[in-house]
Amino acid sequence: MTAVPLRPRVAHPAPGADRDAAERAAAELLVALGIDVTGEHLAETPRRMANALLEMTTPREFDLTTFPNDEGYDELVLVEDIPVHSLCEHHMLPFSGVAHVGYLPGRRILGLSKLARLVEFHARRPQTQERLTQGVARHLHELVDPHGVGVVVEADHTCMSLRGARAPGTRTVTSTLLGQLRDDPRSRAEFLSLAKGHR
Repeated sequence: MTAVPLRPRVAHPAPGADRDAAERAAAELLVALGIDVTGEHLAETPRRMANALLEMTTPREFDLTTFPNDEGYDELVLVEDIPVHSLCEHHMLPFSGVAHVGYLPGRRILGLSKLARLVEFHARRPQTQERLTQGVARHLHELVDPHGVGVVVEADHTCMSLRGARAPGTRTVTSTLLGQLRDDPRSRAEFLSLAKGHR
């Protein structure tokens, strides 16, 4: 049986960003696109653009607070409609929606807000929605050692709605199930039913 830390630190080992270089690169990109950044309205745009992208790609560290499962609670814990905002790694355009994250507790339970923090932590990087969904599920499984984990992400992709196919209103749904929520048909059905019950 895996020992579960009381407050595991969730951190990203990526190297720090160079804010000045990002601002220069943003200005060069805009100029290369034929946009005049010397006027009053756009003079600060490269800085704002770099800051926005840095914010969207910098995960915020946090402590994943856990508590003893003294009551032996063994039913599903599900947090629905956690906001998701991330970047498509193929076009660097945003996708956004909601995540539904559930788990079957083992020896420890989580502070509920930490599920939202874990989603936000994984969302702040360029990626595919599939990788985001898997990352949240696997990380939760590793950190807390529950009997099962389920994650469903529903998102609208601006790389589909604003360019290319130009198909506004489409929504992509991905899921990852681990442990008992994958292997036990009744647990799996319960999670998927609850995670899509509001749709």
